[in-house]
Amino acid sequence: MGYIEDLRELVGHRPLIFVGAVVVITDNKGRILLQQRKYPNGVWGIPGGLMELGESTEDVARREVYEETGLSLGRLQLINVHSGKDMVVAENGDQFYVVTVAYQTDEYTGDLIIDESESITFEFFNPSELPEKMVGSHRRILNEFLLG
Repeated sequence: MGYIEDLRELVGHRPLIFVGAVVVITDNKGRILLQQRKYPNGVWGIPGGLMELGESTEDVARREVYEETGLSLGRLQLINVHSGKDMVVAENGDQFYVVTVAYQTDEYTGDLIIDESESITFEFFNPSELPEKMVGSHRRILNEFLLG
């Protein structure tokens, strides 16, 4: 079990605060890589996830992107840190608030590999053609990134 599962076992369903990181990955055409997630219900989002003990936010970004996509990342540039009442997540009957550190990179190596336990597919999207069904906080992060 990971840190989050261990913590849930101790505190039950009480709301918690977690730290996570996402990475806006752009290709040489300026398109943005999005992940179609199995949960919840095929919604699209930015690759990333939650922190484990002892990790920096950069470590989280690199680990989660590698686990979810098979891509290794180069330089990470901070977009912003997002937190507050709009950053609430309800998953499996549990509620948590997340402090999300958003990064951007156009430096990556490897081939996209789908982790079928978490993802349906990955696709690079033109910024003007982002999918309608997207994680709300991720849409806000992308809007901020695109407004630069």
